[in-house]
Amino acid sequence: MQKNMGSVDRIVRVIAALAVGVLFFIGEISGLAAIVLGILAAVFLMTSAMGSCPLYIPLKLNTIGKEKQK
Repeated sequence: MQKNMGSVDRIVRVIAALAVGVLFFIGEISGLAAIVLGILAAVFLMTSAMGSCPLYIPLKLNTIGKEKQK
């Protein structure tokens, strides 16, 4: 899969996922909200690790700068 996420995009996703984890462990979110946000956080971590977001493909989005694309 072709990479379509820049470093800033990846860092923001990791920070958001960590924030959800912290909110869950301190008890600020629970129930259905915790499940939905937990799944979203897992997706954010996976896409950040891969450097590619499947949702960006049909939307033709790319957050990698033009000078770094190959």
